[in-house]
Amino acid sequence: MAVYKTKGVCSRSIEFEIEGDVVKSVKFNGGCNGNTQGIASLVQGMKVDDVIQRLKGTDCNGRGTSCPDQLAKALEEARA
Repeated sequence: MAVYKTKGVCSRSIEFEIEGDVVKSVKFNGGCNGNTQGIASLVQGMKVDDVIQRLKGTDCNGRGTSCPDQLAKALEEARA
């Protein structure tokens, strides 16, 4: 299980697990509970590249980032 410290969002960190090129699990610590649970559920079983493509650049109230964008950044960092 990897842990990514988020920046510029309400969630404090994201715990995630990748198996091969597939997202196995995601858990946001903090943030908008219902939304982050929904995102985690939706991306489970998806290919890492597909998750990054869909979520990267998502903005939350003009912050320049969001919890979904932070997940994309975490996955990019993990595959590098």
